[in-house]
Amino acid sequence: MWALPVVFAVTLHEAAHGWMADRLGDPTARQAGRLSLNPLRHVDPIGTVVVPLALLAMGATFLFGWAKPVPVQPGRLRRPRRDMGLVAVAGPAANLLMAIGWALAMKLGLDYHRAFPALAEPLFYMGRAGLLINVALMVLNLLPLPPLDGGRILVSLLPPRPAMAVARVEPFGILILLALMFTHVLPRIMGPAMDVVVVAVASLVNLR
Repeated sequence: MWALPVVFAVTLHEAAHGWMADRLGDPTARQAGRLSLNPLRHVDPIGTVVVPLALLAMGATFLFGWAKPVPVQPGRLRRPRRDMGLVAVAGPAANLLMAIGWALAMKLGLDYHRAFPALAEPLFYMGRAGLLINVALMVLNLLPLPPLDGGRILVSLLPPRPAMAVARVEPFGILILLALMFTHVLPRIMGPAMDVVVVAVASLVNLR
């Protein structure tokens, strides 16, 4: 139930970055074949498979993972400072769209559970998994911490001097993120935001 939603959540997130960069003047990801919807072009064995499965096995309260980063060359973008922010936004935006799509799958599962129970029940639970993993990835990536998308968005919005200060955090960003996770601070930060987004998406598709 989780495999397909997790794979597409992380791979299409990366493909969206490449698609936006291509639209803004940098064809690097397209030339590398990374605009494909084929998950095999984006899968990172550790981030796409091992980490989500390990978190599931440990009974984690939320899942996250990653795919191979899409190559982007800021110098080839038309307006590098602004456009890097737009490239960063594209990934979480793709997760939001997928969350809405999976919520619609949940609704179909509920609407047809009596007529087609053998299909409706798996569809509902797969939709639930897709909704949760995409909301989790969207919220996680919007945290204002480089190298997460939220950090890159923040750098693109700040004046040059503060932007450089934030950008210097990037080499330590993953360590900070892991520390927040293992001290159980990260779920406390993400939980309320995830609840708001899940409720909003459910309301949007009239999912009760």
